[in-house]
Amino acid sequence: MDEIEIKKTHILITNDDGIYAEGIQRLSQCLYENSDRYKLSIVAPDRERSAIGHAITMHRPLLVDEISYMHNPELRGWCVNGTPSDCVKLAIEAILEEKPDLVISGINRGSNLGTDVLYSGTVSAAVEGLIMGIPSIAVSLTGNGDGNSFDFAGQFICRLFPLLLEAGLPTSTLININIPTNVENIKGIRATRLGNRRYRNAFEKRIDPRGRVYYWLAGELVDDEDEDEDVDTRAVRDGYISITPIHFPLTNENVLPELKNILEKMPLKI
Repeated sequence: MDEIEIKKTHILITNDDGIYAEGIQRLSQCLYENSDRYKLSIVAPDRERSAIGHAITMHRPLLVDEISYMHNPELRGWCVNGTPSDCVKLAIEAILEEKPDLVISGINRGSNLGTDVLYSGTVSAAVEGLIMGIPSIAVSLTGNGDGNSFDFAGQFICRLFPLLLEAGLPTSTLININIPTNVENIKGIRATRLGNRRYRNAFEKRIDPRGRVYYWLAGELVDDEDEDEDVDTRAVRDGYISITPIHFPLTNENVLPELKNILEKMPLKI
């Protein structure tokens, strides 16, 4: 009797820290150790592209090179001289022979909490997965991290995403995960909402050697100390893993009827 071939879950792995970053290598290795169940495709930027948001490349060609990691030559992927969103779009539409079942973006070095997700290349890569109709996850460590914390994050994701897929991730919602770096003291897991992150004195004014004024983006992070327990910034501050469902598209359906009423009173001619 012929053996029945079991279809492996095809996972596209990407990030914004670059294809050689520790986080993506540790995550890929963790998934590779379960390669009897998963098919892996790694497509990521050729260098760091943090805080680039959902930018895509339109005015120059995208170059793609196949690479392998020294610690595991069997882990192969493609590096792209573009943005995280470029990588996901290019992978699905041009590089891969079949559409992946899941996009995982990360593991990012540094948090992606609250309104910072709007700037995040890590989260934007996952959003691109949603746009392409694929369930997507973004995962970040809340600090610089070390080998132990990256390994913990990788193993956590490997245990979590099968549960999410089994439950049925909606293709309009990505899961944004932030894991404290002090993994020995993590208290638990919270399902959270996005918080509101603000920065005080965001720009530092300086003078260059020619006397020209320039500005350096810096600033002090200010989180609301009175946030509810189910807000992502509060959860991480309290020592919990934060897991936030982020919805796309962004249309506020509740406002549409009121907006239509307003526009009915608006004359077309001036």
